[in-house]
Amino acid sequence: MGKDKEMGKDKEIGKNKGIGKDKGIGKDKEIGKNKEIGNDKEIGNRIRRILYPLRCPLCGEVLGWTSKEKICKECRKKLTYIHEPRCIKCSKSIDDAGEEFCYDCKKRKHVYKKGIAMFANKGDVAKSIYAIKYKNKREYIDFFTDEIVKWHGKEIDDFNCDAITYVPVHFFRKMKRGYNQAELIARELSRKTGIPVRRDLLIRRKNTVPLKKLNDIERNKMLKNAFGPGKAACNPMKDNGNEHDINIPKKVIIVDDIYTTGSTIDECSKVLNAMGIEEVYFLTLTIGRGI
Repeated sequence: MGKDKEMGKDKEIGKNKGIGKDKGIGKDKEIGKNKEIGNDKEIGNRIRRILYPLRCPLCGEVLGWTSKEKICKECRKKLTYIHEPRCIKCSKSIDDAGEEFCYDCKKRKHVYKKGIAMFANKGDVAKSIYAIKYKNKREYIDFFTDEIVKWHGKEIDDFNCDAITYVPVHFFRKMKRGYNQAELIARELSRKTGIPVRRDLLIRRKNTVPLKKLNDIERNKMLKNAFGPGKAACNPMKDNGNEHDINIPKKVIIVDDIYTTGSTIDECSKVLNAMGIEEVYFLTLTIGRGI
């Protein structure tokens, strides 16, 4: 009888071992399934790269479908990164490391809190931004926003903003061009940072002429009352008697393609401040010479 008990015990142990083995098989199947999903995604990405090949945002040449880079090797050397020392207000490059502000920011007081620009607006970078804006090269935005998040992601986090918005274009301008490049840049930055985009904060009231050929005085005159509050200001939402409209974020990042003198960002900031937004920051792909 003792022998029979031992045999029963051995059978039970064997049964349990079998169960463990089955669990291991199940786990292996799950791992295998995940690998298959990963492989399917990789195959899908490769097919997309073959059908819709990436192009270098500077020279326009097709990049190899196996390339992990979004810019060709030679053109990466042409990127006009803004290195330190840079203005602590607008991010413009300055020559003297002992200075905190650039010439423009020492001369005028800005409404916005602070901003980041990724590249100097010159050379092939300037041509690429022009192509995004006027030649429908919207695919280049992916590369430029990658670079901003890569080099300034922590600084963007430190802004601790509730929302991203963008410099609006007039309805007629958007109809003619088909898109607002600032809005597309804002969407990509939102996707890569997790900060939500708000389309209802600003509107463009005036269909202004292109500002690139105007001096600072002409810009200010042209931009006066060019922007207004969006739908968010028309739908106030108060919570438990709190004076602050919960539909209005407290800190916002304004996105645009180019920063020149800061007049556009300042005018947008005035509108946002009047709506109850306490701090306004900006992000732009490039920055120009200024005043």
